[in-house]
Amino acid sequence: MKNSYQPEGSLLYTPENQEYISSLSGLERAFAEDKILESTVLFCDSAFRLHVDLGGVMGIMEKEEAVFCRSGEITKDIAIITRVGKPIAFKVIGFKRENGVSIALLSRRKAQEECNTVFLSSLSAGDIISAKVTHLESFGAFVDIGCGLSSLLTVDSISVSRISHPRDRLTVGEEIFVVVKSREAESGRIYVSMKELLGTWEENAKEFEIGQTVLGIVRSIEDYGVFIELAPNLAGLAEIRPDTRDKEIAKIGSPIAVYIKSILPDRMKIKLVIIDSYKGSTQAPKHKYYIDCKNTFHISHWVYSPTSATKLVESVFDSN
Repeated sequence: MKNSYQPEGSLLYTPENQEYISSLSGLERAFAEDKILESTVLFCDSAFRLHVDLGGVMGIMEKEEAVFCRSGEITKDIAIITRVGKPIAFKVIGFKRENGVSIALLSRRKAQEECNTVFLSSLSAGDIISAKVTHLESFGAFVDIGCGLSSLLTVDSISVSRISHPRDRLTVGEEIFVVVKSREAESGRIYVSMKELLGTWEENAKEFEIGQTVLGIVRSIEDYGVFIELAPNLAGLAEIRPDTRDKEIAKIGSPIAVYIKSILPDRMKIKLVIIDSYKGSTQAPKHKYYIDCKNTFHISHWVYSPTSATKLVESVFDSN
């Protein structure tokens, strides 16, 4: 399914949105057409009302209109005040005049309710959608999957290569693609994954050759060796050689130059040799999508492991 309800900020500078929010007549037309618009929150007053930039018209969003709450949820003040300075999705729900000034009454809640009813409630496991990273925690990243409604991308679902924190891979404000992993039947809350879009073992391994010396990122250090990330969905193992600087060079999270000794598809292993610390950029390998996420809207089944591998690593989205 193509997503017509994008993360907040996606509509902000589109010509259609700009036309609607640039005048009172445009806002009146948006009200009549029940349009979802976007603009920037200027400030939050002491009554927790959001004041929104609408050019020559003042936009006011009451506290109860700022957030759509699912069953059992309570609106937290922090969810309102953190919108200041950021784009916000809304519908125009009315107008009034105060002291000769036209005021547009706005509702983010109604925009989010429509997004939830029309779009999110129709999603199934395996659907590919766009998202925007809004917040990072040690256990995962919260992402906006439409009109400011959030979903959790757990840290183990970000990539096959293990990371200690989502910031190792993602940044707040980054636009990404995700696949719907599951939905809670009772609450309707959606969980998403990303690793299935970042390529299989073979697709990633084809980017490398035996005999190359390449950049890697140290992800974990074990008694038997060092796991080094070559790509978000590909890691190799380097033995810590005695009487070398390997222990000194290998620090978790640090960039490192490694020599590719062997590539073994049947065991899904890449054997590496530590060469030296890397003095260039410390940025982790950027995620590369191996699926055309703009034109592919659903995957039923994803197999990470090669056909020759003894171990099967897969994600099954369609149960039938």
